Amino acid sequence: MTAAGLATIGLDVGGTKAAAVLVDPITGTVLDRERASSAGSAENLVTTLTDLVETLRARSTGLHVEVGAVGLGIAGLVDRDGMVRWSPNLPAAVGHPVAADLAGGSGLPVAATNDATAATLAESRLGAGRGCDDVALVTLGTGIGAGFVVDGRLLRGAHGFAGEPGHMVVDPGGPEHLTGQRGPWEALASGNALSRMAAEAGFGSGTAVVAAMAADDSRAADVFDRWCREVAQGLANLVVMLDSRRIVLGGGLVEVGEPLRLGVASWLERLTPGADSRPAVEVVLAELGSDAGALGAGLLAGDLLSDDD
Repeated sequence: MTAAGLATIGLDVGGTKAAAVLVDPITGTVLDRERASSAGSAENLVTTLTDLVETLRARSTGLHVEVGAVGLGIAGLVDRDGMVRWSPNLPAAVGHPVAADLAGGSGLPVAATNDATAATLAESRLGAGRGCDDVALVTLGTGIGAGFVVDGRLLRGAHGFAGEPGHMVVDPGGPEHLTGQRGPWEALASGNALSRMAAEAGFGSGTAVVAAMAADDSRAADVFDRWCREVAQGLANLVVMLDSRRIVLGGGLVEVGEPLRLGVASWLERLTPGADSRPAVEVVLAELGSDAGALGAGLLAGDLLSDDD
């Protein structure tokens, strides 16, 4: 529980953009927002993030709240001290103490985690995962991001690196990924994978497949169904490991809507070992959209403001 009048700032940092929101950490209400480019060196990134914090902090006085902490969600492996250890999307930030430098520049405590883990916190508390103690969020976009709530607790892992199933190999003979691995889930079931499958079938892009499928094109429906099977294969692996009760599908491809949810849910039931002896796993669409990562980072920062601290 946080003190009344205290707010947090949540930052969601991707390869090209940084989104910032001013959050009431008790209700999860977004009070203000700002965006900036995240390109450039690690030093430039820290300056950009510090400027975003100061901009929202200055405007917070007009909203009669005081900023007490900052949350930071970054695409990549982010350890518990806020050091970026690996990030294909932000290579300049690797090995840089982004969270520590941001804390020094802003004078505020900073909590940091992976961007998908932050989004999971938001969806589990305020979005499609609310009311459920065992939730997996899987974001389907250029790559695959994920985060897990197990027994009501956000799963962080020993080093803060939990939530990277996109790199688990599901087909050793599959396509090569940018990491050098062959057949990781991300290479088979991401938005990029759908685009590759679409091109192989003679469609221009994944977007073209979705449009053609909506127009009852059976070939497009077949491509999309095969892609849904790849998504579900990875989800089935997660279910047998974590026994998740609800899977929330997020990321850019969630805009496809019910065809995505139904296609994945159907294959998940067929591919999960022992499915006929398990309670059905709920498959739902994320509700918080592009705000999820920054909002979750703000909620994470709210945990620094406990009345018990």
